[in-house]
Amino acid sequence: MTATAFTERRELAHRINDGIQVSLYWSRATNRVTVAVLDSHSGEGLEFDVDGSNALDAFKHPYAYAATAHAWDLAESRGRPIPVASGSD
Repeated sequence: MTATAFTERRELAHRINDGIQVSLYWSRATNRVTVAVLDSHSGEGLEFDVDGSNALDAFKHPYAYAATAHAWDLAESRGRPIPVASGSD
């Protein structure tokens, strides 16, 4: 993902529960939908692509989807995606 595509995305939904922040993003430039999860206690986070038809469910249950998706560690990458888990393609 280029820096431009990363900054030109729109946050569609955001929630916080017990220090866990979950955001749902859509990029007009790439038409990609992603879910980002950040644990504000540990500073660890991840982000993964999700099919648009599953976006709301992935937003509500991000860890279930992250386990089967290509996820990136946000804390280590500092904005540059680094694969940390991959499911079947």
